Amino acid sequence: MKVVIQRVSKASVTIEGKKVASIENGLLILLGIVNNDAQDDINWLSNKTVNLRVFEDENGVMNKSLLDAKGDVIVVSQFTLHASTKKGNRPSYIKAAKPDVAIPLYESFVNQLEKDLGKKVQTGEFGADMKVELINDGPVTIIIDSKNKV
Repeated sequence: MKVVIQRVSKASVTIEGKKVASIENGLLILLGIVNNDAQDDINWLSNKTVNLRVFEDENGVMNKSLLDAKGDVIVVSQFTLHASTKKGNRPSYIKAAKPDVAIPLYESFVNQLEKDLGKKVQTGEFGADMKVELINDGPVTIIIDSKNKV
């Protein structure tokens, strides 16, 4: 399981002209899932995400977590995070989990994040053509792969 985490001052997701998610200060999380991802990946990644100290404290130092900052979250499924670009110029998405595997894991990640955060997490729509807008605050962008825990 891989995430791209972006600290945002504003973010939204629009599908077919309708805004389905919108936050101000918080994190926009792009989530990619592979076939061998499991609940332990979800638990570890959710815990890491809510406790990641990427928000500024009163001294301007990134020392506060999402929990401390009381930030909001949007999670967007993104199979392209597992693109392989080793051969040729057309990315291969063979590593990305198919919907029958990915959807339950995606939903479980969102549910775990809500438990760990203690509030509702907004989402895009799995498999939809989404327009994602954001103002990356910092900019702060961090990539975390649950297969690289050590």
